[in-house]
Amino acid sequence: MDAVDLGTHPGHLARRLQQAHTLLWNAMVSEETTSPQYAVLNALVEKPGIDQRTLGELVHLDRSTIAELVARLTRRGLMERARDPLDGRRNVLKLSDEGVRLHRRLTTRAVRMNHVFLAPLAPQEQVAFLDLMNRVADAAEDLRNAEQAVRAPRKAGTV
Repeated sequence: MDAVDLGTHPGHLARRLQQAHTLLWNAMVSEETTSPQYAVLNALVEKPGIDQRTLGELVHLDRSTIAELVARLTRRGLMERARDPLDGRRNVLKLSDEGVRLHRRLTTRAVRMNHVFLAPLAPQEQVAFLDLMNRVADAAEDLRNAEQAVRAPRKAGTV
């Protein structure tokens, strides 16, 4: 059997892109705060006072991953949890003052890094590339959600 051209394998290319992104992120944005952690900070700037489940949905992270990120950012003093005044069973999340300051610093750096990351592409190619990546990511997420719904245990007494 002949070797295949890995340049035609989306998973291989996605891994290479992720490696390049991580390298640039660590060099230009932060070695202490990861890109997913930044996504959480960013979501809480946009929508303070949301619960952890909603936060996970906004940044497209599964329950266990978002739980770990929230715990880590809380330990670092970047995020605060409080009981929801309207529903005492829920905790809501917001950034601490330090979290807001860190988000502000990282945003400037992340914008610069994104320019470097996308620099090989012309402006219209950048728009198309991001659109295509979003479409593939959304489709993959829809597929994962559909598979999870099929696997979900049926509740007693339901058909």
